[in-house]
Amino acid sequence: MTDVAVVGFAHAPHVRRTEGTTNGVEMLMPCFAELYAELGLKQTDIGFWCSGSSDYLAGRAFSFLSAIDSIGAVPPINESHVEMDAAWALYEAYLKILTGAVDTALVYGFGKSSAGVLRRVLALQTDPYTVAPLMPDAVSMAGLQARFGLDAGKWTAEQMAQVALDSMNAAGRTDSEKPAKSIDELLERPYFADPLRRHDIAPITDGASAIVLASGDRARELRENPAWITGIEHRIETPVLGARDLTTSPSTAASAKAATGGDVGSIDVAEIYAPFTHQQLILAEAIGLGDSTKINPSGGALAANPMFSTGLERIGFAARHVFDGSAQRVLAHATSGPALQQNLVAVLEGKN
Repeated sequence: MTDVAVVGFAHAPHVRRTEGTTNGVEMLMPCFAELYAELGLKQTDIGFWCSGSSDYLAGRAFSFLSAIDSIGAVPPINESHVEMDAAWALYEAYLKILTGAVDTALVYGFGKSSAGVLRRVLALQTDPYTVAPLMPDAVSMAGLQARFGLDAGKWTAEQMAQVALDSMNAAGRTDSEKPAKSIDELLERPYFADPLRRHDIAPITDGASAIVLASGDRARELRENPAWITGIEHRIETPVLGARDLTTSPSTAASAKAATGGDVGSIDVAEIYAPFTHQQLILAEAIGLGDSTKINPSGGALAANPMFSTGLERIGFAARHVFDGSAQRVLAHATSGPALQQNLVAVLEGKN
């Protein structure tokens, strides 16, 4: 098998809104320029390009084609796209390198959530026959999930507040939410959608990110400490919300078991894509993370949630710990769909 590693990561500023267009070109070009400069690459050095975005978020069909303006399609490029978070585009690029067809790939994702009513747009991810016609908003579906867990004693409001407080302390918030000094202070705040308060909900964020993958000796040429992908897996739950236990995540558990080989105790850092506080509690339990693992030192999605790029960013932020030597074995998680419907887990390691 070919060894594949993350060798570069860049992301656009996390902002509540931007004047740029929904095709992401203005956000992506600085990311590409940063990676080219850092790694000593140029556009023609990339063997494969793969992106993750959403036509319905952008409000136009084939919106990802417009984003290719940020690459430059002359000379012709080898390109693909997934209509979901760019973490799944990374999975496709990873497989492309494993085939031996290319030795480098650049993966990118982008989303301008401020362009529309995000809560309603996300309803289009639900089952198209029985759920989507009702247009349930994303926060309300997450609120139902949180209420199930609270009523079943799976977690407490205090635990949810602790997740929010940790995120604030790590990276701050991009929305108007004021930082808090204690859990009690957070619990005194009013509900936004009972039982969720504003700090329980990821902020609307515009943003983009990009990752460079490389194989074998090429990776070692580009980065002194590449973050080698030693495990990656993704699984899916039924789209029928009433047919699964929303307080657990079997797909995450299965993905984590496959990606980690059952060894979770040696994970130094875990970057988890949890757009709601209670979902971080679900995911940490499903993966089996213990107190020895630092969770979301970047602040996670609760600090910034650029849709269709957030999962890719979790991989990038995790990889940076390997780059700088602050961690030897890290884990990244991405999710897509309502109430943690689809989940991907990747493990990255440094090699001496």
